[in-house]
Amino acid sequence: MAARPELSAGLGLKPQHFAEALAAEAPGLWFEVHAENYMVEGGPRLAWLEAIAERHPLSLHGVGLSLAGAEPPDAAHLERLRALCDRFAPALVSEHLAWSRAGGAYMPDLLPFPRTREALAIVCAHVDRLQQALGRNVLIENPALYAPLPGHELTEPDFLAELVARTGCGLLLDLNNVHVSASNLGFSARAYLDALPLDAVGEIHLAGHAEDAGRSGLLIDDHGAPVCEAVWALCSALLDRTGPRPTLIERDNNPPSFAELMAERDRAARLLDQAKRPLAAHV
Repeated sequence: MAARPELSAGLGLKPQHFAEALAAEAPGLWFEVHAENYMVEGGPRLAWLEAIAERHPLSLHGVGLSLAGAEPPDAAHLERLRALCDRFAPALVSEHLAWSRAGGAYMPDLLPFPRTREALAIVCAHVDRLQQALGRNVLIENPALYAPLPGHELTEPDFLAELVARTGCGLLLDLNNVHVSASNLGFSARAYLDALPLDAVGEIHLAGHAEDAGRSGLLIDDHGAPVCEAVWALCSALLDRTGPRPTLIERDNNPPSFAELMAERDRAARLLDQAKRPLAAHV
């Protein structure tokens, strides 16, 4: 594979954009894929990703390990993820702070949980197991939340700070998730950022959201719209404090043309160029 340039702003990779993604030459451009979509033995899907990887750095973003579940990560899933990492040597690997598996059943969602100290110990053990299986540090993404959940003993920033301190993982800071959660639960997004260990942020996600037509004011993290101005403002404020971090535009639903996505990507790249301090390695 080609030598890796410094990561700037990237895009979630969609099959319909393969030819344009392969040909794109923007400085620092990189692509992220959901790891589970490529956990196969061979075939055109892997060949396609290998072609992209020859031209651009990759990030693997997991959605199925259920790190906040009561059960440990599935061993076969970890083996497939390790094989994918060995094959593509991704610049970044990440997963979600959520659960989706219990008693052999898988739920097609990223579900919340009470942030208790018992839950913290479980998540730390699962992140340790993941990092040992991969032989590398991973980034953990903050969730989007929709309603108050009883039983919390820790704030989300405190939970994430403890997770970082105990496991050595980094953070994938999804700023749309911060905005959605803050709006739905009534807290300050800026105060949330103030409480995080920002030196652990190894990647930023920017995405759009929708408003639930059945409940006025409820925001849904659907990745189906352009990044809103409030999230752009959060990103600018964050980068002023942290310096540049690899920043991804996510658009999983209603994807527009590659040119439209690149326009958002280029806006993120300009913010990174304007950031005050040089990029430091965090993972």
